[in-house]
Amino acid sequence: MSTTAEKIVTEALSLSPHARAFVAERLIESLDASPGENLSPAWRHEVQKRCREMDEGAVELREAADVFAKAYAALA
Repeated sequence: MSTTAEKIVTEALSLSPHARAFVAERLIESLDASPGENLSPAWRHEVQKRCREMDEGAVELREAADVFAKAYAALA
């Protein structure tokens, strides 16, 4: 690892847990982003709203396997 990267990691680890989570989220998002795939302002707002709702515990998260199993059972 380069000295610059090590310095960034060291500085990031000194941040508050909330700030570290923000930095980690932005870094992970940058890995998932494909060049040229920009979200419309409406979708960007929706994604941010849903992330905020998850962070605040305002929505119930369920396992995908359970959701699909229930959906497939309803079709049968």
